[in-house]
Amino acid sequence: MKRTLLWVLSLSIFLTACAGGTSSLIPIRLPLGYIPNIQFAPLYIAMEKGYFSDAGIEVEFDYAFETDAVALVGANEIQFAVVSGEQVLLARAQGLPVVYVAAWYQQYPVSVVAKTEQGVISPADLRGKMIGLPGLYGANYIGLRALLFSAGLEESDVTLDSIGYTQVEALTTDRDPVVSVYTANEPVQLRSRGYEISELRVADYVQLASNGLITNEKTIAENPDLVRRMVKALLSGISDAIANPPDAQRISVPFVEGLAADDPVQRQVLATSIELWRSDRLGFTNSLAWENMQSILLDMELLAQPLDLSAAFTNEFLP
Repeated sequence: MKRTLLWVLSLSIFLTACAGGTSSLIPIRLPLGYIPNIQFAPLYIAMEKGYFSDAGIEVEFDYAFETDAVALVGANEIQFAVVSGEQVLLARAQGLPVVYVAAWYQQYPVSVVAKTEQGVISPADLRGKMIGLPGLYGANYIGLRALLFSAGLEESDVTLDSIGYTQVEALTTDRDPVVSVYTANEPVQLRSRGYEISELRVADYVQLASNGLITNEKTIAENPDLVRRMVKALLSGISDAIANPPDAQRISVPFVEGLAADDPVQRQVLATSIELWRSDRLGFTNSLAWENMQSILLDMELLAQPLDLSAAFTNEFLP
């Protein structure tokens, strides 16, 4: 009888400890800057396979705009967000102490596309063209300006048409002969519909700081281990997605409305995304990419003066 009571008591203590461990997961709201999409497969994998929970983190995905996310991270109202590299420099120029701690995309994920009859085969061919893009903000705009910069062109050498996220319709209906798009999205859609297009990938002309994980200086100073664990979970998800794309697509299905595990278009979206993530060292960010990004932003007069780039990013939290 006494042994039975001791066993029950031990089991009770064990279950209480387990319950306490579950409740001790740190809640993290993670803004992603876009709607649910297979391009976020590494995060879905990290959640499904328990990489976040193993790191002591309970993640809630937030598909809010990245500009809002940067402001929240800078104010330490949230600890992390996924944003594009230019947002880090623009935020720091405004005094927001955000820090880029892991590169997700090794290549800047923006392209400019046109129907082949337009003869756009190099950035210099953009001179005189009307170019559709969501607006004069964000990665589509920065990437386009980087291509113009690479060809010695100014914004005044083209006509920009702010059309929201309707680039596919704008191109197919001939509203705009050229559009600025995300490399892993609209070009795949256009080709799947049978359109013959030419594509200028920004990454083929200039290396820029791309989408990655940010935190803030306060979190780094007070809880560096949390940053390290968050980075490790993200990179584990990226590694798994690269190693097994079919499994990554299957895992993404419950997270993305309308996604099927055998959807060939989304399979290609994922494959193209993986091209942009690959690296000999996942998560590593290159100082040259930040120098180039700063040069573009200075040329665009979005930065008034150079920043201390060494404070804007770090590789110290990589495994």
